[in-house]
Amino acid sequence: MMRARFASISLWLLVAVLVTAALGAQFSGRQPATVALDLGLSVIRIVVPVFGVLMLQELISREFERKLFLSTLTYPRPRHHFLLGRIAALAALMAIVLCVLAAGLAGITAWIGQAYAQAKPVALGLPYWITIGFIILDVWVILALGTLLAVVASTPSFVLIGALGFMLVARSFSTIVALLQRESWLVDNAETYSGSLNLLSYVLPDLAALDVRMIALYGQMDLLPAQWAWHVGSAFAYCAALIALAAWALTRKRFA
Repeated sequence: MMRARFASISLWLLVAVLVTAALGAQFSGRQPATVALDLGLSVIRIVVPVFGVLMLQELISREFERKLFLSTLTYPRPRHHFLLGRIAALAALMAIVLCVLAAGLAGITAWIGQAYAQAKPVALGLPYWITIGFIILDVWVILALGTLLAVVASTPSFVLIGALGFMLVARSFSTIVALLQRESWLVDNAETYSGSLNLLSYVLPDLAALDVRMIALYGQMDLLPAQWAWHVGSAFAYCAALIALAAWALTRKRFA
């Protein structure tokens, strides 16, 4: 069902991004373009991973549930080809959808910006598309985790729950640690609490570091995190490790 309605769902996502940006711009008298771009990017970072995980359910989990994979796996080729082909196609589709949404958001932001000259105009050139590239990587990491869950989970619904839970934790734990280091009075035993959260950095990628929208919102490349190359490399490595683990799990999976 999701596959059959892919184009229509993508169109509705584009409408949601454009409407959110246009309405959000009405709440700022001095920086309408900045507010519109900020809200549009926030919507994109929420809806694209959810859409991707739902598609992942259809392409992998539902096929296991409906036994449709039996005909596919009868071909004389390794099992991991089935998995890698589908995740590669889905990753490319999500990148295309994200670029279409980004182009639409850039267009409406430029149109909003014509009505009022801001002191710090948004940067819709290279800084903006660098931001979109980081978001694509963020989505790919979430899809990689969803792929592993789709192979090992017994129910398709667990893929959505697990992937969204992973997304929330990976995007928030470093921000919470930074907040506790600045405002230690917020909770009792803040050092112990932040130390426990820091342990997550050994098992989870810091997806919050991939949100570099500030360079596009204010047009200043020096707002790019100093360790951006490390965050990009670790995200790619984490993504590759999850896909490799999912392929290994599929080769050893026993189907009833």
